Amino acid sequence: MKLRTKYHGEVEVNGTDIFYFSNGIPGFLDEKQFVLLPIEDTPFIILQSVKTPVLGFAMIDPFLYFPDYDIELDEQTIERLELSSERDVAVYVILTVADPFENTTANLQAPIVVNRAKKLGKQVILTNTPYRTKHRLFPEKAGAK
Repeated sequence: MKLRTKYHGEVEVNGTDIFYFSNGIPGFLDEKQFVLLPIEDTPFIILQSVKTPVLGFAMIDPFLYFPDYDIELDEQTIERLELSSERDVAVYVILTVADPFENTTANLQAPIVVNRAKKLGKQVILTNTPYRTKHRLFPEKAGAK
């Protein structure tokens, strides 16, 4: 199927590429189907809505930028995503892209967790965690405000 996207223009995707988010994602509860579209030669990936072409979220694998990032999924999330093996899990975090880009932040408090094998996804809101919704992707330069 052809899919109009926010960042990639029109792309061809297979039905098997679509991830199902049973509860949507916070703020977009009616958006239940997404595809993951990597941006070539970058660590960035777009979580693109199948239904709404202008809805796409820039994401990264948080472990590339925050090697100590550590989350624990609760049983409800594990059941909802039908996770049975760690190798089926992928974790991403949504970016707030800033201008200039060096001020871009990552939402480590609400990662997107997907079951790659079963094509299920969920944005998990972490509680009792030191993570916030805005962690700088790049260290602040000395002397910057």
